[in-house]
Amino acid sequence: MTITLHGHSFSTCTKRVAIVLQEKQVPFKFIEVDLPKGEHLKPAHLEKQPFGKIPRAIARYIAEKFADQGPALIPTDLKAKGHFEQAASVELANYDVYISNAIFENIVKT
Repeated sequence: MTITLHGHSFSTCTKRVAIVLQEKQVPFKFIEVDLPKGEHLKPAHLEKQPFGKIPRAIARYIAEKFADQGPALIPTDLKAKGHFEQAASVELANYDVYISNAIFENIVKT
């Protein structure tokens, strides 16, 4: 089964999903979505993702759906999974919002 990943090549969210697909050895094809031109806000894209985003949930879904392929990306041990969730929450709340804005302003927008 080949998965189709829609996203922007500079997007950290897109890269996150692509890395999980590669780690889990899941074949995929990439369809470029031109974020600077607002393609992610057009009806054709919004039908696939109503918020116009590439959410972390996709990466987690792939990691769990293909748990038997490639390395384990999400721990199954309860304590280890708790630490994983803690780190993921810290990254989302305290790092991603700032680095995403910096990448957009300095790389995508220029």
